[in-house]
Amino acid sequence: MATREFGIRGLGAVAATGLGMAAGALIAMAAQRQTLASLRVRLEHLELAAHSQQHTDLAHQQRLHWELLSKAIDDPELAEVLDLYEGTISPKQRRQYIFANALYTNLLFYYRIGNLSRDEFFKHARGIFQSPIVREYWYATRQQRASISDTDEAALGLMVDELLRQLEDAESEEWWVVGETPDTP
Repeated sequence: MATREFGIRGLGAVAATGLGMAAGALIAMAAQRQTLASLRVRLEHLELAAHSQQHTDLAHQQRLHWELLSKAIDDPELAEVLDLYEGTISPKQRRQYIFANALYTNLLFYYRIGNLSRDEFFKHARGIFQSPIVREYWYATRQQRASISDTDEAALGLMVDELLRQLEDAESEEWWVVGETPDTP
């Protein structure tokens, strides 16, 4: 009988040890899960802060851009520095082109910070480009846009180029329905 009792006790001890190890593993997994959850929350916070900083940086850049353009609009001598357009233009045209650049850049920044979807960008661009002066500006700056590629700005520029082609080919006077937003980003 002594042997039998030892076997049962030995089995109980092994079971107790196994349960203890399982309980320890569960506690370790719970602690690890808690640590991972904490790290995930921290990472989300850091990503949000980085995104917020990017928006702040873009807003600051837009403000600086507008200040520079405003100075050029107000001072013809400074505006000459921005005369990168194809062909010769008058001081009046230069000021108009600078303002057209400000309109388009504002639209571009709104898109970049997420205030406009791609479809909304397209629809606003369709409205802005109803102005013959904005179209002239766009065509006069073609070479500048050709120097950028593989960026959101380049893709949006190509989208505007296609929109202008569609607007010029349209047989309807209803410009607000011309063109469709391309599916590709």
